[in-house]
Amino acid sequence: MAFDLILRNARIAGAALDTPLMDIAVQGETIATIAPKLEAEGREWGMNGRLVSPGLIETHIHLDKSRIMDRCTTVPHGATDHMARVAAVKSSFTQEDIYARAKASLEQCLVNGITNMRTHVELDANVGLRGYEALKQLAKDYRWAIDLELCVFAQEGLSNAPDTDANLVTALKDGASVIGGAPGMDPDHGGQIRRMFELAREFDVDVDIHLDVGPTADEMDIHLVCDLTEQFGWGGRVAVGHGTKYSLLPPDQLRDLGARLADVGVAVAVLPATDLFVMGRHQDHSALRGVADANALLACGVNCTIATNNVLNPVTPFGDGSLLRVANMYANVAQRGCQDELSDIFEMLTRRAAMVLRRDDYGIAVGKPADLVVWNAHSEAEAVATIARPLHGFKRGRETFSQTLPELHRP
Repeated sequence: MAFDLILRNARIAGAALDTPLMDIAVQGETIATIAPKLEAEGREWGMNGRLVSPGLIETHIHLDKSRIMDRCTTVPHGATDHMARVAAVKSSFTQEDIYARAKASLEQCLVNGITNMRTHVELDANVGLRGYEALKQLAKDYRWAIDLELCVFAQEGLSNAPDTDANLVTALKDGASVIGGAPGMDPDHGGQIRRMFELAREFDVDVDIHLDVGPTADEMDIHLVCDLTEQFGWGGRVAVGHGTKYSLLPPDQLRDLGARLADVGVAVAVLPATDLFVMGRHQDHSALRGVADANALLACGVNCTIATNNVLNPVTPFGDGSLLRVANMYANVAQRGCQDELSDIFEMLTRRAAMVLRRDDYGIAVGKPADLVVWNAHSEAEAVATIARPLHGFKRGRETFSQTLPELHRP
């Protein structure tokens, strides 16, 4: 028996701890066989017990406005006008400029083990469809390494922005598969949310909303989102990002919210890098962290993910494309260090993220696409705890990147 590729002695992510090391055989673009000590020939890679996972999934990122710190004024300590600083330069974005910046950010994500991604792309009047066209081309050009899904998005208001609404409709007619918005930036929160669901039903697309960002738990929009999700039967097709207000709820109220989210099928993406940088700026000491506890919501039955949001722009002036680093940051802030908690966090980057993107073809199983990443770790928990280096990545059976481990030069 011969195969194109065999990963020998791998620790497969998601397997029980007492599961023996496995060989993963790939034929063409798919996983053909998984077995211990497989008697077969082919190009072999020795894993030596290292963790092999499906490729990571980035559920919430803004490629179109990444890497703009060189053209924005710096955000000083205590400032709260992050979004205004971004909006001020969006009219200068060209399609070529957006493509180049997004390409640089995407390539960083690739070498950090991401093989699927949902990126928001803003269609406000000051940028029009330039970002959409740029990222649509980027998705085609990089299909060899990643499946890139576009969420067309109203950042600066929708109920008061007919041009933005028209741009959304144009992109949805063109085939965009997700619609999103930021009700907190709209004078009519409820009006924007209802319009998003109206368009989602008209074009049969998923919904992904930036929601409930603020320093108090007052006036949360999540309740309307849950009501509309239930009313229209959109469970499993709705995600919300940020949710900083959820971090301010007492345990009993968070459990009540979690039960509601789980019941109607709304997922939550926690965005620790952005929320840590933006929240608590009205305080000069004991500043709130504003990072929702995904593990607590997970215990309520809510599907949760950890995601990047922004890279090198005024809202998040950091970022290296490492989703695992963001997950480790979250674990520190949420104070989740037990092995099972860390394993759950790794699942928020993999299996649970696949549920948000509704990827039924995801995972390490016979017949699934061979989208695989080899980690310098021996378990999911260790990978999160150590921010493990991804050593090799494969997309549909083809190697897409490799990295070597540092070498000490001893005397």
